[in-house]
Amino acid sequence: MSTTAPNASSAPRGHDPLATLGSLPGVPDAVDSVRKAVDAVYGHRVMRRRSNEVTSEAALRAARGSAALSGADWALEEVRRRSDFGAAADALAVGAALRLTAEAGQLLSIWRQSPVRVLARLHLVAAGGTGAGTGDGVAGETVGRPRLAGEPVVETPGPDSPKPLIEAPLPAADEVAGRLNGLSELVIAGSSAPALVTAAVVHGELLALRPFGSYNGLVARAAERIVLIGSGLDPKSICPSEVGHAELGRAAYVAAFDGYLSGTPDGMAAWITHCGRAVELGVRESTAVCEALQRGAA
Repeated sequence: MSTTAPNASSAPRGHDPLATLGSLPGVPDAVDSVRKAVDAVYGHRVMRRRSNEVTSEAALRAARGSAALSGADWALEEVRRRSDFGAAADALAVGAALRLTAEAGQLLSIWRQSPVRVLARLHLVAAGGTGAGTGDGVAGETVGRPRLAGEPVVETPGPDSPKPLIEAPLPAADEVAGRLNGLSELVIAGSSAPALVTAAVVHGELLALRPFGSYNGLVARAAERIVLIGSGLDPKSICPSEVGHAELGRAAYVAAFDGYLSGTPDGMAAWITHCGRAVELGVRESTAVCEALQRGAA
């Protein structure tokens, strides 16, 4: 991983590197702020009887936000009404994001035992294929597994593929394999770190590695979602961080991610707090949905 990001393969037994990140300046305040925001929306009276509606709406908005970061910035109502997504790169990205938000909640029990298996499944779902062919320009044999030496990354496949959001140098395939193994060991070992810290590290590490031939950003954000849900912070999946990441903007996302790549304490703290702010904005979005449901406007 990055310079001072946790590395399970080199950590002494009993060491909890994620917990160390949780004590960086500004991170405890971000964690506390996120917890208060999440508790507030879970306490909303609409959540007592209509939480399933809030969850469904949060998933839709999360997909829209994640796709927007990948260059497919569609209006919410366009995402809501479309059923045929065609072969254009932006349509493929929106379709992939919708499938991922639907799939994430089904993989919680597997995540803690086999994170790499879950990531492979997420990529398969994003690419819309079964391994035999995907229909989105992604070669079937590359779907659902980390890339091999010499294999390219086309982040958003399609005839009009946009410029990738993350342009940092790609780690070599052997480095990807080693770091994915380290990340998996961290997840399986568990940590006393707050969910926000773990989610931010999983998200950041997958963005850094771009382990698949396509849709790495969408997969990274879906993995962040899985951590937030599975940790118990957001068990009903009503706090879509993807909404917040999109609202904060692509430039801010890249700048915060540069902090993760730096591996410095300040950089790591900046990335974690950025992810915390994204969760809070997702909470704000779902609070607005609760208010609309209460008024009968949704």
